[in-house]
Amino acid sequence: MMYFTFFVTITLTAYAVYVWTSEKRQFVERRLSTALGKNGQKSNLETAAALEGTVSFADRFIMPLWKDFKRSFKRKMPGENEAKIEKLLNQAGHPFGMTPVDYRMLQIALFVFFPIGSVLYSQLLNVSFGAGLLFFLIGFGIAAFLPGFYLKQKIKTRNYLALRELPDVLDLLTVSLEAGLGFDGALSKLVSKKDGVLTGEFHRCLEEMRLGKTRRESLGKIRERLSVDEVNYFISAILQAEKLGIGMVQVLRVQSAEVRDRRKQRAEEAAMKAPVKMLFPLVLFIFPSLFIVLLGPAIIDFVQTFTEMNRK
Repeated sequence: MMYFTFFVTITLTAYAVYVWTSEKRQFVERRLSTALGKNGQKSNLETAAALEGTVSFADRFIMPLWKDFKRSFKRKMPGENEAKIEKLLNQAGHPFGMTPVDYRMLQIALFVFFPIGSVLYSQLLNVSFGAGLLFFLIGFGIAAFLPGFYLKQKIKTRNYLALRELPDVLDLLTVSLEAGLGFDGALSKLVSKKDGVLTGEFHRCLEEMRLGKTRRESLGKIRERLSVDEVNYFISAILQAEKLGIGMVQVLRVQSAEVRDRRKQRAEEAAMKAPVKMLFPLVLFIFPSLFIVLLGPAIIDFVQTFTEMNRK
């Protein structure tokens, strides 16, 4: 009796799946025949079947579930926390195209996998309970420290690259304005001729202006995404010149000279710091090696002579 019930259950389940798929196909056929007419029914059905065959199972089933899960997770995420993460991701240039929801889910995944992986690794080493607890705390600390450290490094790198690109950007903008272009046209010429972090920010600024934002709002967003003093001074000077009606060419010339003076001062400061930074490797690694090479033979001879004198 039990085998018969199991057989009937499997049969009815298979029949239900078959009926559901056939009804779905018939519904699609009716919709296509209604929309496109009977003449194109066969070809369009073949096209729909071909498209259905090209779409993978992950795109048809897994991705919609993943998107629904992300939407539900976003609704539960506090707005203040989301705004803070969004600001950090903007400053870091949105690495890997991450959104605040993706970043938060990555943090949770690291908090789960790193401690569990540390405990499993301690079990493989067959250590004591105290050492296993230490491994767990180390994994937890790495999970808490790693995402923020990565974002800080990305922000620092982007700011450094933007600072390096600023003098060339100012020169190209100055030349474009002197040639008779407006400021927006000069930005367009800059975007078409040059690549980089700062150029990408100006390209985003142009796109925002095309979507209806004012120049002041679009340039102000750059100051939020790049925490570089020179860039902030440059944008403030542009906004002030626009407000007071001062010529942009003169402002850009002054800004270019100031930026190059600051770069020269930073180079001189780095040169002054170099001897202090070289002192620690010299004391810890180079001087001991020199002492061993120069004084080693003399010390060996002294020790041998002293031992012979003691024997006598």
